[in-house]
Amino acid sequence: MDDEKSLIARAQKGDQEAFAALMEANQGRIYNLTLRMTGNPEDAAELSQEAFFNAWRGISKFQGDSSFATWLYRLASNACIDFLRKEKRRKNISMTVSLDDEEEERQAELPDTRCSPEQEVERKELRAAIEEGLQALSEEHRQVLVMREISGLSYAEIGAVLHLEEGTVKSRIARARLALRKFLVSSGNFSDSASSIT
Repeated sequence: MDDEKSLIARAQKGDQEAFAALMEANQGRIYNLTLRMTGNPEDAAELSQEAFFNAWRGISKFQGDSSFATWLYRLASNACIDFLRKEKRRKNISMTVSLDDEEEERQAELPDTRCSPEQEVERKELRAAIEEGLQALSEEHRQVLVMREISGLSYAEIGAVLHLEEGTVKSRIARARLALRKFLVSSGNFSDSASSIT
């Protein structure tokens, strides 16, 4: 298997097979990002394709300032944000959770269960509640939380994807966690024993 740099160089010269190899190496994580952002498999598949199409169109301009994966995250994340804003305008409703009340930051976390059937049911319910909570966040808060908690990006990597200062990323993630926690508390799916979103 060619290393990423040589695949990028070949793709920049129009080699579709090299680009296909890059796409294959990254499609799982990009689809996961778009799925968590949109909550809909069909939209996620379409937005993943859009991100890769934009990558193919723009690969000649890729400078390597960030990693190829970070660049793809940026393209996919931007595609999701654009899509969600259009959807919000179309539906003309806001599902944004209020962030006014400043509280100590806590994370919603799934319990580690190797587990009884009852625990498994609870775990599935909590996972569904977290998915619902993610969809209730603003696009910007959902974006950073998905990148940090689900995709496992560092603050610096998220900053590179979104062109934000690291401090801004940390602040946005703290507010996103707080908003998600409030959603889970208000829906009765969160006890005050804290736990991480996986």
